Amino acid sequence: MKRILISNDDGYMAAGLECLAAHLARTAEVTVVAPDRDRSGASNSLTLLRPLRVTRAANGFFFVDGTPTDCVHIAITGLLEREPDIVIAGINHGGNLGDDVLYSGTVAAAMEGRFLGLPAIAVSLASPNPVHFTTAAMVVERLLAALSPESVPADTVLNVNVPDVAFAGLRGFEATRLGHRHKAEPVMPGRDPRGRPIYWVGPPGDADDAGEGTDFHALAAGYVSVTPIHADLTRHSVLASLQAWCRERL
Repeated sequence: MKRILISNDDGYMAAGLECLAAHLARTAEVTVVAPDRDRSGASNSLTLLRPLRVTRAANGFFFVDGTPTDCVHIAITGLLEREPDIVIAGINHGGNLGDDVLYSGTVAAAMEGRFLGLPAIAVSLASPNPVHFTTAAMVVERLLAALSPESVPADTVLNVNVPDVAFAGLRGFEATRLGHRHKAEPVMPGRDPRGRPIYWVGPPGDADDAGEGTDFHALAAGYVSVTPIHADLTRHSVLASLQAWCRERL
């Protein structure tokens, strides 16, 4: 039986997390280690300046007073008696498309699993008010049934975005690249009850690079978007010219 570690960034009481865990527990040994509250936008942050506490909820889920990355790191490096076979992050409440992956705690949880040597999938239900969590859970089941070491390179995380429709309404699966958004909307200033200035981070920008082949395009057309991502941020195409510049100018 496959051992699956599930985490998220919406917190251990999130509907998407509960749905995914219930579906996968029918055929796998599932352990859930998730944040104690919504940690959306936490990205790959680790908590280093204080200890972390792990608590077990009545439903058997573990919750941590830290980030999604903390959850996966703790689970794999000390909490679990046996290492899982795969890490799955989600089901996220809302899409993680294009530039979103730089901020997403969901994608970060999957990436931490990949850093620690395990296959990993991040799955998101792409709607501001998601309803069809069962569809996303069934998509994960389909992916797990087909996944093999040959299908995905060892340093790769699959970032999966699912249209918020019934499973029968999906048009299929598309391998995609990340699109891009316009820059984020301005912050929204305000005042706290004592009159001190506060700022709310504005919403992300609309899709900019969203043409054929992107995750934005596939999702808008009714397809599940499956994007291979990895953590090597090196701009390899620039290395040669940068090396020449360093030798000539520095």
